Amino acid sequence: MFGKLAAGVLIAGTASLWLTAAAAHSIKAQPAQAVQASFDIIETTIATKGDKAVFTTRVRGEAGKDKPDATGKFEGSGVYAYVWPTSLNSGEIGFEKDQGIVALAVTFHPDFDDAAKGGKNRHIWHPHWVVLAEDKACGAGLKVIDIPSGAKPKVPATWPGVPLLIDSPEYPTNFKGDTVDVEIPLSLINGIKGASFDGVTAGLKVNGNLHAPLLCVSNVFKVASGNLSLPGKVEPAK
Repeated sequence: MFGKLAAGVLIAGTASLWLTAAAAHSIKAQPAQAVQASFDIIETTIATKGDKAVFTTRVRGEAGKDKPDATGKFEGSGVYAYVWPTSLNSGEIGFEKDQGIVALAVTFHPDFDDAAKGGKNRHIWHPHWVVLAEDKACGAGLKVIDIPSGAKPKVPATWPGVPLLIDSPEYPTNFKGDTVDVEIPLSLINGIKGASFDGVTAGLKVNGNLHAPLLCVSNVFKVASGNLSLPGKVEPAK
């Protein structure tokens, strides 16, 4: 599956991005002037620190500086995201097992709220767990997996009630200079120890007709590895 998804990402225009190192537990990438500085990944890491897993991405510019323009409506609206695809199983984050690629995403979308229990989050960068799959109907070949009408799959307690395999936990998320990081208690994702990962920056778009696929990855800005091969390994921080 990863090979097919990587091919879709490369077709979307990321073939020119290079991997320079996957030393220890991080992935380091060459700067790419063609990529917007706030999304130009220089290094991405997932490391365990005490009782937490810390997801970190460092970019060439100021992390979180650029946000999608508001459109005033849900359909057709945009999402910007810093994403960590992982080898975690969807069953480890509260969904049914073996549903697709599990990724943590820090997102900003000014036209709609998708916090748990009706909360508001359109005004801030915030984290989600998402489950991704290949869909040729999407510009970059990937989508957040849809929940069919009438289906009642297993979902986490903080599922926001939208017909997608998406979770809205309130993990501490910090932007500082060129870095964004998210801290997650290991008790919630113990399977992250030793997992593989990658780093991606991307734009997503809500389907203008509000039909499946509802939320597509429409534009991949950069893949840390260059090919979505998940070469990073989660290890204790040094």
